[in-house]
Amino acid sequence: MSHRSVPQIWHTLGHIDVVHGLYYLIMRGVFGLWDGGLVALRLPSVLAVAAAAVGVVRLGQRLGGTWTGLLAGLVFPLLPPVQRYAQEGRSYALVCALIAWASCLLVSSLARPGRLGWVAYGAVMLTACLLHEFAVLMLLAHGVTVFRARLARPVTRAWSIAAGGVLAGLLPLAAFSTTQSAQVDWIGAPDPRSVLGFVVTALLGIAFARVPSRARGPITLPSFALPLLILPTTLLMLTILLHPLYVDRYVLASTIGFALLTGSMLDRLRRLAGDAGTLQRVTCGVALAAVLAALVPVSTALRKPGSRKNDAVAIARAVERAGEPGDGLLFMPSRRRVWTLALPDAFRGLSDLALERTPVASDTLFGVELSPDRIRERVLTSARVVAVRDLAGQPLDADAREAVKRSTLDAHFEECTSRDVTQARITVYARPGHC
Repeated sequence: MSHRSVPQIWHTLGHIDVVHGLYYLIMRGVFGLWDGGLVALRLPSVLAVAAAAVGVVRLGQRLGGTWTGLLAGLVFPLLPPVQRYAQEGRSYALVCALIAWASCLLVSSLARPGRLGWVAYGAVMLTACLLHEFAVLMLLAHGVTVFRARLARPVTRAWSIAAGGVLAGLLPLAAFSTTQSAQVDWIGAPDPRSVLGFVVTALLGIAFARVPSRARGPITLPSFALPLLILPTTLLMLTILLHPLYVDRYVLASTIGFALLTGSMLDRLRRLAGDAGTLQRVTCGVALAAVLAALVPVSTALRKPGSRKNDAVAIARAVERAGEPGDGLLFMPSRRRVWTLALPDAFRGLSDLALERTPVASDTLFGVELSPDRIRERVLTSARVVAVRDLAGQPLDADAREAVKRSTLDAHFEECTSRDVTQARITVYARPGHC
């Protein structure tokens, strides 16, 4: 998407992915400055997590003191969700950085109200929301903090005006994105593992919030961090009552709250260790080393291709090895054509039998396919077909184009070989007796 021209991106957003439009335009600028491939794709996320960590340090300093800030800033990039999205070419790390610095601006504005501070807060929050709509859940968490603090009415009114400006700026995007709501039909109910992980994290945060701390301004660290940790994820999980929308990356910025609470707890332990004997200090050191050691396998696993649902590069290589020049190629379903975009050269010798217009030419993500009758005709002209499919057991699309692909292969071809690569199955079909 980011290698398309700005007009092409704009036209595509009219059909799909408008929620990611600002991120695509930002990355268009990045690739315009330096087309560094995967490094250029991922570098903004790495830098964003670094910036977010600095923001967490500043927040911790303002709310709990120097050591709380430093320890929270060290904890933040070690959290597995943060490590994961620091590696990915997606918008979530950038959103997290913007939320961290918007939070710094909020805390500063609550301590020393001023028009410029509130304008800056609103602008940064709006940018975060335009990068991903669900960042607005962090705005709601800020609101809980502001109104629970029982601040002077001019302060709460100033926050309300800033928040209203954010909502007004987000409204056009939110309204238009509802026309593309089919994009999130793939999201299912939160699985038990996700729910349990959130409950454990929330309980730890509540326990850490009970550590005695001194307020260094109009709000305390727990009163700021707990709503940020708990409220966004809770609200997103509750959308199951209407339509499931929970995905952990949508609320990545909630980890800021957990990092702050953990930093406060570690600061408390540091102070206690300073007053304790040698045995207690050694025990604390061993416990901390054990926690860090436990993170090593997780960190190592996150840096392997198997940690991701799909490995588009491996899929492309598998297709390249399975196919021969002149073979037909089918994507079942058509949205799996997106896997060709990582290494297009791997597919050049194959004929995409169903494709009418490419993704770029049609201003779409997956291209436009031929009618069912034309797909059937083209498949029957091939002696061999490489099919890129979902794994066995996945729901089959009821679309007429997808149905005709399956029925034609079943009736006129036999399966020669199959290989599973992450969540893709690469199958070679040939006319009977010609495998």
